[in-house]
Amino acid sequence: MEATVPELPEPSSAAGSATASSAPRSLAEALRARDDASLAALLHARPDLLGPVPGDMTQLATRAGTRASVVRALDRLDRFALQTAEALAVAPDPCPYPVLESLLAGEHGSGPGSGADNGARAELPRAVATLRDQALVWGDDERLRLVRTARELLAPSAGRPSPTGLGPTVAEATSGMSPTRIQEIVAAAGLPATHDPVSAVTALTGLFTDPERMSALLDEAPAEAHQVLGRLVWGPPYGEVTPNPTAPVRWLRDRGLLLPASARTVVLPREVALHLRGGLAHRETEPLAPAVPADREHRPQLVDANAAGQALAALATVEELVKSWEHAGPPVLRAGGLSVRDLKRSAATLDATETAAAFWIELAYAAGLLASDGEADERYAPTPAFDDWVELPPAERWSALAGAWLPATRTAGLVGDQDAKGRTLSALGPELDRSAAPEVRRRVLELLAALPEGGSADADALLARLTWERPVRGTSELRARLARWTLTEAEVLGVTGRGALAAHGRALLEHRDPAPLLAPLFPEPVDHVLLQADLTAVAPGPLRRALGDVLAVLADVESKGGATVYRFTPGSVRRALDSGRTASDLHAFLAEHSITPVPQPLAYLIDDVARRHGHLRVGAASSYVRCDDDGMLNEILADRRSAGLGLRRLAPTVLAAQAEPGALLDGLRTMGYAPAAESLTGDVVVARADAHRTPARSAPVPVPDGPPVPDETLLGAAVRAIRAGDLAATAVRKEPAAASVVPGELPRTSAAETLATVQAAALTGSAVWIGYVNADGAASQRVIAPVRVEGGFVTGYDHTADEVRTYALHRITGVAELAEEHL
Repeated sequence: MEATVPELPEPSSAAGSATASSAPRSLAEALRARDDASLAALLHARPDLLGPVPGDMTQLATRAGTRASVVRALDRLDRFALQTAEALAVAPDPCPYPVLESLLAGEHGSGPGSGADNGARAELPRAVATLRDQALVWGDDERLRLVRTARELLAPSAGRPSPTGLGPTVAEATSGMSPTRIQEIVAAAGLPATHDPVSAVTALTGLFTDPERMSALLDEAPAEAHQVLGRLVWGPPYGEVTPNPTAPVRWLRDRGLLLPASARTVVLPREVALHLRGGLAHRETEPLAPAVPADREHRPQLVDANAAGQALAALATVEELVKSWEHAGPPVLRAGGLSVRDLKRSAATLDATETAAAFWIELAYAAGLLASDGEADERYAPTPAFDDWVELPPAERWSALAGAWLPATRTAGLVGDQDAKGRTLSALGPELDRSAAPEVRRRVLELLAALPEGGSADADALLARLTWERPVRGTSELRARLARWTLTEAEVLGVTGRGALAAHGRALLEHRDPAPLLAPLFPEPVDHVLLQADLTAVAPGPLRRALGDVLAVLADVESKGGATVYRFTPGSVRRALDSGRTASDLHAFLAEHSITPVPQPLAYLIDDVARRHGHLRVGAASSYVRCDDDGMLNEILADRRSAGLGLRRLAPTVLAAQAEPGALLDGLRTMGYAPAAESLTGDVVVARADAHRTPARSAPVPVPDGPPVPDETLLGAAVRAIRAGDLAATAVRKEPAAASVVPGELPRTSAAETLATVQAAALTGSAVWIGYVNADGAASQRVIAPVRVEGGFVTGYDHTADEVRTYALHRITGVAELAEEHL
């Protein structure tokens, strides 16, 4: 086996190396050397560092190195930047840029998995700059340092293998080994004995990192030993051995090419693996983002028309859903959310799958059109905002829905999954928020927007790109599911058409109003239908609202699409009569709005139902049935289906019932009769239920992952505060002769000395350093320029807060003049 570790090239200037004298000695110093724009970019990329605003650069550096913050920053790295960080975690600390380059690209691009052909060498400066910008790496090109927490997270250990597949170094693997055993390994490897274990380990490490001597040693190895090394070289580096290992394993173990990790396992040292790999930290590097080409190209006009058709259908679906809940909405589960039975019922109403129904329900909820009513018997119902929404023009209604969908963190695709405790996630439940959802939706649309107009992308290519941009396991899996849901939801909502981003979808993505682009694509509402002899009516387009509302009562929707088909049935006609309309009203309505003559079968159906409607009267006694035709009452009593109603004759034209009036009405209608409800005065009761509305409700607010991204105003103020705090913490001060200085605490001066110093500063216009304790007991250091001292207070410009403030003199613990070079 022949493999070489390349000699280190000359230091690169790709990332702007600095001289040793000016190199930062800590992350705080590196941050201090940044300009304001670079510091603001860091705080924008890692907003968790602002909670609360750090007092100075030291606090900022400390917070940037905490585990939670570093994990969050690593999660947001692209694949090559993460591979660069992983390489730094197994490199010497500090690591020269050429060493890092050879770990990722090999010597001049040679060796297995070389980055020469895939651009690793050319992309490395960008990756290092990304890590520097994120404060995960600091130092110049000669001394690159990965922050300690990141190294601990990415470096290999026995319980957590490295993503590189490398194992521990020789020094780490031999840390618990006896000195005698180390000397035996050194002797077997052909090295001279040393006087202590430390020098022995150093000598062994030198052997494994010397390409020529290492090649010579491996040339002596049995062929089977090379096979053993080949199984471990790219990871995992651990292997099991028996108490009596084979000869090739003993040969490797005796010479330290395999070192014991436990009684039953051995590990391949990092230095040996790197030699066998040709010095590469990864088997394959991925420096370039996978391309997302146009899978198909359509005419932009066709894409917009298809998307507009889907958008119009989406409006109809949401309106139908919300109206189906306005009289008897589904109850709220005790744990929150919608029951499976009610979800199935809504899916049947919409003639859709349960997955699609969950999406429409969550969309209406996100837009503030649905909410719980908050009553004792809590139910879901339309909100008052729904009444305003239905009166808007169609394009504006769609803009409201799409504008709620894009930033929403609630994720309908999770409905039916199980949480960590094995509980099924329900629609409208409390566990559906996923903070990554808005970012993924926007990113998917951005990738589609980058294609030529009318171009659609292959879903697998989109997922490959998203996985490269966020490769951390767990993060990438969720993002892949969110991306697939985004493609489906964007299509049914009308943001895309035939998989391509529509013009109004592009406007939505760019924070422009999509309504002006969408409105011309919507057909004008029609005020007529086509009545047919098979008791159906065809609406050739979207109906005007008044016509649609009446027709929805008079007929049942049979099919939807470009043209909606309504079917007239005895039940639907009775429903219209129950709402207070007469047969003549229905005849006149149909004649007015049909461009075809009213078919005779439909006229007969209306007259037949109307003739029987109200012939029976049901009222409250417990309840009763009244009819002038005693023969009909005899027929009802003789029918076995009436046994459950508890009927008995009170008079020739009156039957009493044990059932409630509503149950009696339903029972008689099931038997084929058409009774009407009667009031206490004998009038027919119009059975038009009042639409239920919740109290005013606001739409749910998206749940961000961590603190929100700060705006430019907050970033500018935070940078100024950190700079000023850093000035106060690092300013060179003249200590008063009588000052009491305790290491780690604020210097203290007497009240008289404090007053005299600030008065002198106010007279001379100079700045002073003060230690101050506020009313909550929090101590801070500040640099102020006093302008007025009176009444026990000092007023001056506070460089830390970048504003004029007033401080109580008795809360100033100590004061000192600044050194002359800092005045």
